[in-house]
Amino acid sequence: MTSTEKVMRELKEMLSRWNMMSAADQDDAESAADTFESSFYAFMDAVREWTDGLDPRPAAVEDLLELPLITEIVEQLPAPLLLNFETEAELIIERQFRIDEDKYD
Repeated sequence: MTSTEKVMRELKEMLSRWNMMSAADQDDAESAADTFESSFYAFMDAVREWTDGLDPRPAAVEDLLELPLITEIVEQLPAPLLLNFETEAELIIERQFRIDEDKYD
């Protein structure tokens, strides 16, 4: 599987988890949110791996956001996830990693 295919697979899974979380009743809300969060970071890890394999690698987040694959992803993301995606994209460009305590709750 190529890194592009992995990104798209993880995107599909994350969007599926987002929809499940959005539809969850109060009893299942916490579990659905945890599952979504895990899928979001698995997706971002795939984006990081894909980005790190680019030659040349984007030097700025704006450059990354203009790439066709990333444009396609952004078009599919629910509006509430755009800021989180852009924040993670900045970390990817800066070659920084979020520690578990800093992940979104």
